Amino acid sequence: MIHPIQCECGCVQGTAVALNQATRITCFCKDCQAFAHFLGNSNAILDDNGGTDIVQTSPKNITFSQGPENLACVRLTEKGMIRWYASCCKTPIGNTLPSRNFSFIGLIHNCLNPSDIPLHKVVGETCAQVNTGSAKGDSKPKSFGTLPTIGRNILRMLKDRINGSYQQNPFFLPGVDEPIAVPKILDEAEYESLESLL
Repeated sequence: MIHPIQCECGCVQGTAVALNQATRITCFCKDCQAFAHFLGNSNAILDDNGGTDIVQTSPKNITFSQGPENLACVRLTEKGMIRWYASCCKTPIGNTLPSRNFSFIGLIHNCLNPSDIPLHKVVGETCAQVNTGSAKGDSKPKSFGTLPTIGRNILRMLKDRINGSYQQNPFFLPGVDEPIAVPKILDEAEYESLESLL
């Protein structure tokens, strides 16, 4: 099944395939929360406990048909993940590891919502809740599915590495280990400013 990817204003559009083989998680980590505040739209990105609905898959399954020049990215720390968003409207797109050698993209639910098909019918229900210690509220959500999720991602990356499909990555320049946009790396003061909002 082909599922659309689109930013809120429609400038960035694309498709994702094989999402029925993807892994859907909710992440409550401080960095995911900080990214939502960086984009200035945390209420639309985070749930009531500060969780982000993420669909983990291989970058080879993603194709952008319109507006890839509008993709921008940030690293909350010098060694942090590359967090992608649409510069035109600040819609979050997803998180990749810093090197194309690791075939991973965690698509954030906002860019998958334009479809009339509910996400749970494409990907299934959430199979893991991770980093719940950073969740908001007095009643913390329960953590589950962490180890199986890590295992699935490792197997996916190994498979893509062995068959060479890790090179099919729309977030990195062809043939080189450089992202298509230069990441903005937050300094300590900028990161602490976002942390103060959590």
